[in-house]
Amino acid sequence: MSAPATDEAAVEARLQALRQRLGKKQQFEEAVADLAAAVRDHYAVASPALRKSMYSTVCRVATVLQTRYTAPGFWRAGLNLFLGIEKLVTNPSEKEHLKTCILRAREHLDEKENEESMPSNRQPDSRYLFEGHLTVGQEPPPPAWLVAQNLARELSILEPHADQDGNNNRTELRPEEMTPAIMNFLESLSGDRDLETALEESLQGIMGNPPKVPPASKEVVANLPIITVTDEVIARLGSETECAVCCENLVVDDKMQELPCKHLFHPPCLKPWLDENNSCPICRHELRTDDHVYESRKEREREEEEDRRGAANAVRGGEFMYI
Repeated sequence: MSAPATDEAAVEARLQALRQRLGKKQQFEEAVADLAAAVRDHYAVASPALRKSMYSTVCRVATVLQTRYTAPGFWRAGLNLFLGIEKLVTNPSEKEHLKTCILRAREHLDEKENEESMPSNRQPDSRYLFEGHLTVGQEPPPPAWLVAQNLARELSILEPHADQDGNNNRTELRPEEMTPAIMNFLESLSGDRDLETALEESLQGIMGNPPKVPPASKEVVANLPIITVTDEVIARLGSETECAVCCENLVVDDKMQELPCKHLFHPPCLKPWLDENNSCPICRHELRTDDHVYESRKEREREEEEDRRGAANAVRGGEFMYI
């Protein structure tokens, strides 16, 4: 008997949240344990579509381990997950793939155990970027977003620029003058399906059509608190006792809207601004938007920044660094 649709929707939402947490180093082991519990509790009664989603999330764990983490604790968590799920799945190809994941996890843990048992005075292996890096031999190719970003930076020199007479000129490059970033892009064209999308996003800023920031979420704006100005409020604001939009001083009993950053504005002044923007007019504190693509991009940027900070501090069990 399959689970009710409402239950399956809740499980799917839980899986989606777990996929996000798998990319965060501090939450990885806990997310893997939660994933194992979710699959164990719901797999038997899940629909084929939900089972496929569960399997896809388990595969995401394998991908994250292969490309980011080397710490034994992470791989032990992955191994326990793969062992448990392999007993549940019935699809032959899925079962075979999980057996491969199990074998790879055991091999990795054996390698780490052998490394730790070797004398500590051994010479460091120059093939590693830093201790804990998975790569032995040639460094892995940079991801599509980085290739596109570097290319966009290089192509910015080709923008038309006005000379002293006001004429637009465009710099022409001969093939032998192409920078390594452009050559890297050209060599990557055939092997990366995501490169076209990444390149399009990176080039938007230099092609005269920068992406427009979406307005603040209508729900967020509707729920902004309205406060009544009192002598205490004016005393707290100190010198900032005017609406930054209309520049009129606040007076007692004025009705003001308060942003999460605690800045106050007249509601009629703030609404037109938030209809076009998603940030405070004073400090640029951003509000949530209704644009899912924009919000996803911000989430990716936050995760990439966390990855960069983690890589900079990595000593053992670190993540890939692209320089």
